[in-house]
Amino acid sequence: MAGNSILGLCVVYILTAALYFPWATLAKIAIRTSRVPGSRLLSHDFLFRYPLDNVTVNAVETLNTLNLCNGVVIEEATIDQLQAFMAQGKLTSVQLTTCCINRVFQVERFINPVLQLNPDALRIARRADAERRARRVRGPLHGIPFLVKDNIASKDRLQTAAGSLALVGSIVPRDAFVVAQLRKAGAVLMGKATMSEWADMRSTIYSEGYSATGGQSRSSYNLTVNPGGSSSGSATAVANNVVPFTLGTETDGSIINPAERNAVVGIKPTVGLTSRDGVVPQSIHQDTVGPFGRTVRDAVYALDAIYGVDLRDHYTLDQARKTPPEGYAAFLSNRTALRGAKFGLPWQSFWVLADPEQRSVLVRLLDLIESAGATIVNNTEITNYPLLVSPEGWNWDFGSTRGRPNESEYTYIKVDFYNNLQTYLSELTNTTIKSVADVIRFNNDHPYVEGAEPNLNPAFASGQDGLLASLATGGHMNETYWQALEFSRSSTRKGINDALRHSTSGQVDALLVPPDVGQTYQIAAQAGYPMITIPAGVHSRSAMPFGLALMGTRFGEAGLIKYASAIENLQMASGTGYQRARPRWLGLGVDNVPVDAQCFGC
Repeated sequence: MAGNSILGLCVVYILTAALYFPWATLAKIAIRTSRVPGSRLLSHDFLFRYPLDNVTVNAVETLNTLNLCNGVVIEEATIDQLQAFMAQGKLTSVQLTTCCINRVFQVERFINPVLQLNPDALRIARRADAERRARRVRGPLHGIPFLVKDNIASKDRLQTAAGSLALVGSIVPRDAFVVAQLRKAGAVLMGKATMSEWADMRSTIYSEGYSATGGQSRSSYNLTVNPGGSSSGSATAVANNVVPFTLGTETDGSIINPAERNAVVGIKPTVGLTSRDGVVPQSIHQDTVGPFGRTVRDAVYALDAIYGVDLRDHYTLDQARKTPPEGYAAFLSNRTALRGAKFGLPWQSFWVLADPEQRSVLVRLLDLIESAGATIVNNTEITNYPLLVSPEGWNWDFGSTRGRPNESEYTYIKVDFYNNLQTYLSELTNTTIKSVADVIRFNNDHPYVEGAEPNLNPAFASGQDGLLASLATGGHMNETYWQALEFSRSSTRKGINDALRHSTSGQVDALLVPPDVGQTYQIAAQAGYPMITIPAGVHSRSAMPFGLALMGTRFGEAGLIKYASAIENLQMASGTGYQRARPRWLGLGVDNVPVDAQCFGC
């Protein structure tokens, strides 16, 4: 046991010595540190790749296998199982955290899910163990290691930079509310997860999962294709047993998309259920923080810890009397809850857009759900879906595509990013970056590594056109801005609510949708409504997973959790192949940047 702890400490200190940059990064950057502690100044830029060594088929088996942790199996272990091990004295939080750190180094060079390790992680774990010995167990997350996306602030020795070199060395004023809540719950912050730089706001053509600070995050199911994002590392870390749960953020798809593409559970909460204080923003109207887990229960334990009213985020005031005082874990259920349940299928709105193979698999899963006693009502459509749902795939500028920028999500997102980022940056110290213009200027000063112009960096094919588009708005909330916001929000809310109140069959409990169709989570995002995805299958050609998602109305998480956990239990009890599958590591040894495109259904 002592040997494991010493090894873990050595690993942490080695990574700490590397400061902010992970061993697997694709960017080799010369750094010199100024006299101001924590600040970084680039002396030159040069991007190149480290070719991976030849790998063998045996490597796949090795990468899918975790060593015993103090003699116990933690591979695919649930949070409840880990708590039982600790309660029985078979495992300590220090041992568990050390094993998770060891797992980082087992997979890091291939899929790069972790940007930084917390040099204080084992100290936090030791404190959790001391509290357990004193019979003070705070709850289900006590002593459990976790990661947060690199845009979620922690007031410690970790950086918070949203993947951008521009924010390296900046000092945040406090923990993000959600991080503070998890500390109170006794969880162990093990580090920061890789992500798409600036949560995909910086470019319109980019390599999903790439950032200048972290390099390319990859999916272990197929290392050559889009791993999903922008919370890429948050999803891949959970999928590969690095930690039991993580936090990500979503403005439009950044939780649901990487979760379903990595065969894990992702919960995108109602905007206002979880605080955004301390989170590098994109849009105050759509940003939300949510958990990833390998099971619905694990994700819900994290959700229970982080939701609540925060006076620093006035959107959270709306949840008063709309959330369960006992927490959402009380709504976890099993397959018996499906008896008498009624679900709607927005077939023309979304299902017709799904890849045929995925649609065929998901329809068979729907048959299984019906066999458990549920009723599924077809054609519960999103009202006016031809105006809201792009037939050509996810497109947050679909209004402009139709010649109506005053009906475009991107119209107000660009403005929100300009204003909301400036507000966030105003609280940072030890940095000169205070605006979108400052970020652009920094990128221009370091053009190759930060992709200031198209094709200078292969990960940012369109350069920084997203940042430039935001800058061009000047943050002006003009008539077009308000029209676009009102149209997008009111139309999608009405569309989802009408589908749930189906005119001929009556109220349905949730909408079942194929989340690999990006327009599904786009509609939920514009509405600010919740969505949960659970693993459902793997595509035969690409080996990439896809999910089945449940969509509901505002603050409707309790019902979604009830039925998502019921469907998950049905999947496990039935032995169906339509559930979470282990990674195949297709393309192991390939080091392409950019990763292949979205690859829906490939």
